[in-house]
This record gives sequence, C-alpha cells and structure tokens, in this order.
Amino acid sequence: MEFERRESPYWSARVAVPSLMLQVLAALVPAAIAHVWFFGPGFIFNLLVASIFAVGGEALIMYLRKRPPEVALTDYSALVTAALLTFALPSLTPWWVTATGALFAVVVAKHLYGGLGFNLFNPAMAGYVVILVAFPMHLNLWIAPRIGDIDYQFLTILQTLKFTLTGSLPEALGFDAVSRPTPLDVMKSGLNGLRTVSEIRANPIMGDFGGRGWEWIGNFLALGGFWLLIKKIIRWHIPVGVGIGVLLPAGIMYLIEPGTNPSPGFHLFGGATILCAFFIATDPVSAATSPKGRLIFGVGIGLLIYCIRTWGSYADGVAFAVLIMNMAVPVIDSMTRPHIVGHGKTGGAS
Repeated sequence: MEFERRESPYWSARVAVPSLMLQVLAALVPAAIAHVWFFGPGFIFNLLVASIFAVGGEALIMYLRKRPPEVALTDYSALVTAALLTFALPSLTPWWVTATGALFAVVVAKHLYGGLGFNLFNPAMAGYVVILVAFPMHLNLWIAPRIGDIDYQFLTILQTLKFTLTGSLPEALGFDAVSRPTPLDVMKSGLNGLRTVSEIRANPIMGDFGGRGWEWIGNFLALGGFWLLIKKIIRWHIPVGVGIGVLLPAGIMYLIEPGTNPSPGFHLFGGATILCAFFIATDPVSAATSPKGRLIFGVGIGLLIYCIRTWGSYADGVAFAVLIMNMAVPVIDSMTRPHIVGHGKTGGAS
C-alpha cells in the first residue's frame, strides 16, 4: 500500500495569501476614497508610482534570485506594501521620493531577508523611514483638507500631476500657499510655544477629536479594520494593544493636566494610530505570534507612539514605534510562546 507523503506543515492554510492580501486591499478602499475626497488626487498618483516600483522591484529581485517572478507577483503583497506606504505620504510627493520608499521596502526590507515570510521589519514602515530621513522636506508638504472655511490654494488634477512628475509648483505659487501643517504638527508646535490645548484647537484645521478630514479617514480605516476582524484576517490582540498603549497614558495625562496634554481622542484620530492598529502593526510576518505576545507587541507600539509624540522630535512616530517593536519580536516570542504539552518550561522532559 502506498501512503501519501506531504511536506510540513501537513495542513493547508485556511486562507491563501493572495486572498488575504486582496481582502486587506479591499478594506483600505473606503479610506482611500475619503483621502482623495479631502486631500485631492495626489493619493492616486502616489499609489500608482508606489505600486509600479514595488511590483517592478519584486519582479526584478525574483529574476535575479532565479525564481519565477509570477510566484511573488500573484500574492499581491507588494501592492499592500505600496498602499500602506501611500497612506503615510503627503498628497504632494514627487515620484522619486515615492519610488525610493517603495523600492527600499520591497528590495531591502523584504527580499534582503528572504522574501515574504522572512522579513524582520514591516516593509512599508522601513521604506517610509528611509525617505523620512532622506527627503524630510518633501514629507512636510501636507495640504489642507477640502473644507470651505480653510484658506488654501487648491491644485487641479493636472497641476498635482505636474508636481508629482517634476516636483515643481505652478508659477506664482509657493509651498506656503499650497501646504499646511498636520493637526499633530499644529499641536506639537503650539505646545512648544507654550500655548494651551484649547488655544491650539481654535485652529480651523482641528476637528471634533483630531483633524478635519483626517477624522473621516480614520473612521473608514476603523470600518475596514473591523471588517478584517470579522473575516478573521487579523486578530483583536494587536489593535486592542495599540489602543491601550496610546489611550491609557494619554487619558491619564489629560486628566492630570488637560491644558498641556491633548485628549485621548486626539491621539486616536490625529495621526496614523488607527492605520497602525489595524493594517500596519498586524503584519503577520513582522509581528509577534502568540496571543499574549501580540498583545504585548501592540501595547509596546502604542506606548512608543505616545512617547514619541509627547517627548520626541517627530509629530507622529508610528513608523519608528513599529520598527522598534519589530526588533523586540524575537524576545517577545521566546517569552510568550506556549509550552509543549509534556515538557517543562526549559524544553526538557517533565
């Protein structure tokens, strides 16, 4: 009698990688539409550039490694990396900045370590940090949301496309006319200038909790994240952990001194907290693996986000928080990995 021989892990995955990645992309669509509505078509141009260079870089590396490129290209992971990177970029970003981030994310942060399933760091955040260090000026070109009572010179689709391709604004327009600080930048610079939170929140860019426009994007990201939870694409531990890590210290400090500490709602909706909690930190490769480990991983990211925003040089700090906790994953996993039945904590026979 012949027995069927199957290689480990002996069970087929319940969800194939392409299906998982497509569902993540689908969950990002409502937030992407909101981003275009409030901040213009630059998001679409950035996404196209990031996708072209992410997919192209992955195909090139697979070819150089003498492996079939279609294996990597059909899992759609490069497109997810491109989408997450795009959400982190201002609408006005020259193509070479976006291309640098996408190529570093896929070629270095992903394939240098062996490709999908072997990367130690979140590729999108690694790519973002590289361009944040290399092109800091270009990552400050955030525009104001399309809300009538904010004084802002809106660019047309063709003007936005020209800036994406050339990095040049129309004649007689300077960067001061087309860019505005983000709510996190407004809050940080205001507090550094010894203004109170209530005075800073009088700025027309501020919304009910975070920033106008950004709040709606956060709402749609949360809806997409809950859909992923319902579909069991992600688990609850990391999103809850990130929320606890950010909101708990923010709430305590706000209760102690509300005049100099933004509310927990501002920390939740003012930056990329929701994007991080549901889509970035939940990367199954670079995150912790055990349930307890994922919770610790998420809390650590949340705490680092709060600390960087409050005492660091950067207004947000999501990317740095994620990459720092990626480095801590081996230790977290070793401390929280469930023990094998019949063996002691050291791995020996009981």
